[in-house]
Amino acid sequence: MTKSNEAGWNLDNSYARLPESFFSPINPTSVRSPKLIILNDQLATSLGLNIQALRTEEGVAVFAGNQLPEGASALAQAYAGHQFGHFTMLGDGRAVLLGEQITPQGERRDIQLKGSGRTPYSRGGDGRAALGPMLREYIISEAMHALRIPTTRSLAVVTTGEPVFRETKLPGAILTRIAASHLRVGTFEYVAQWGTAQELRILADYTIKRHFPELEAEEHRYLSLLQEVIKRQATLIANWQLIGFVHGVMNTDNMAISGETIDYGPCAFMDVYDPETVFSSIDRQGRYAYGNQPPIAGWNLVRFAETLLPLLDDNEKKAVELAQNEISDFHTLYHTHWLAGMRAKLGLFNEETEDEALIHDLLDMMKKYQADYTNTFRALTFQRHKDTVLFGTPEFEQWQKDWQTRLDRQQESKVASYQLMQSSNPAIIPRNHRVEEALETAVERGDYSVMNRLLAVLSEPYAHSAEQAEYAQVPECSTPYRTFCGT
Repeated sequence: MTKSNEAGWNLDNSYARLPESFFSPINPTSVRSPKLIILNDQLATSLGLNIQALRTEEGVAVFAGNQLPEGASALAQAYAGHQFGHFTMLGDGRAVLLGEQITPQGERRDIQLKGSGRTPYSRGGDGRAALGPMLREYIISEAMHALRIPTTRSLAVVTTGEPVFRETKLPGAILTRIAASHLRVGTFEYVAQWGTAQELRILADYTIKRHFPELEAEEHRYLSLLQEVIKRQATLIANWQLIGFVHGVMNTDNMAISGETIDYGPCAFMDVYDPETVFSSIDRQGRYAYGNQPPIAGWNLVRFAETLLPLLDDNEKKAVELAQNEISDFHTLYHTHWLAGMRAKLGLFNEETEDEALIHDLLDMMKKYQADYTNTFRALTFQRHKDTVLFGTPEFEQWQKDWQTRLDRQQESKVASYQLMQSSNPAIIPRNHRVEEALETAVERGDYSVMNRLLAVLSEPYAHSAEQAEYAQVPECSTPYRTFCGT
C-alpha cells in the first residue's frame, strides 16, 4: 500500500462523468498551516478510513485541501435555487467535492470540503469559512444523527492558520462534510432552466441510480422518482417537527434529494413551544418559522415537480396532472408520520380518532404557558409533572386525566407506554446556550473541552442519564436567540 493511500481512501467521482455544464473542475486552495481540531472517529471507521493515518500531517493535508487523496476528482457543483421565494443562479461558492468514498459496505458517500476557497460560483465571496460556523455544523449535524434524523455528517474540522474577515477578523477553518449526495432540488432547477431535455433526463437517471436503484426498471420511473422524494421529505420534516428543530433557511438549494438534512446555517432547536419561532436574523417575515416548515417543504417539492414535467409526459397538461396528484399526497404523508411520532411521544401504541385533539390540547397549553418543548415531554415521560410550568393549571389537570384514561384503554401496560416515551423523547437537544458556550470557548480561547463534553452527552440523547441532567436545563433569557448565516 502506498503512503498516500494509508488512510484508506477508496474514491470514485461518478458526478464528474455527468455533462460538463453540471460542475466546474477545480482544486481546493492551499492553506498556510492546517491543524486538525476534531476528527469523527466513529464515522471515519464506518467509511473504511484509518484513523491514525488521518491524524498524520498527510491526512490533515487532505482535510485542508492542500493534498488530494488518491482517486479524487475535485469539482464544484452548479445549482440554482429559490432563496426566500426568489429564483437565482447559485453553486458551490466555497465547497469542493473531492469524490465519493466507496465504503466497506459498498455505499457511496460524498466527501466535500467546505470553506476550501473560491470557485466559479463564489459570486464575489472569498470561498472561506470561519471556525465557529464550521464547529457549529459539526455539533448540530452529529446531534441530529444521534437523534435518528437523516442528515449529512461531519468527518473533521481543521483550522487553516489564516484569518477570514467578516464583521471582524476570525480564525479560518474547513469542514469535511459527508453526504449520501449533494444533489438538491436546486440541482434540478439549474438543469431545467439552463440545460437541455437530454441533460435533464441524464440527471434524473443518475439520481435514480444513486439513490433509488429499485426504480430503474420501472416504466414510469420519473414519476416514481417524484413519489420517493416526496416520501422522504415527508418523513424528514415530520422528524424535524417532532424534536423542535428549526432549519432556518429552507431554500430549494437546501433541500437534498436524498432526504437528508443539509446546510446547517442559521438553524437552532426550539426551547419554548411556539409555532412562530424564528431564529434566523434574515428571516424577518417568518417564512421559515417552525410552524411553516411543512408547507414550505410542500412548496419546495412543487418546484421539484415542475422540473420533472418534461419527463413525466410529452403532453404538458397530462404531466401537470400527474405531478399535482403526487404533490397533493405530501401533506397527508407528512401528517401521518407526525401523528405517529406524537403518539409515540405520549406512549400511545394504537390509534384512536380523539388522539389528535389530545395532542393539540397539550401543544396549545404549552404555547399558552410558554412551556419548554423538550422538557415538557421529558417530564411526562418520567411522571415528573411538577417539573413543567403546566403543573397546577386547570387545563393540565383535565388533560392529564384524559391522557391517563387514554393509556388505560390500551392493551399495553403503563410500563410499556413509558418505555416507548423514553425511546421517543430525547433527554437533551443541542441547547442554544450550550452550543454558544462551546463555540465561544473554542474560538476565543482555543479550549475544546467544553465542546467535547457537549458532543459526548449529545451522542446518546435517549440515554436519560444523570450526566445529561445539567444539559437539559434552560436558562432564563430576556432576549430572543438569534442565528446568522455563517456556514
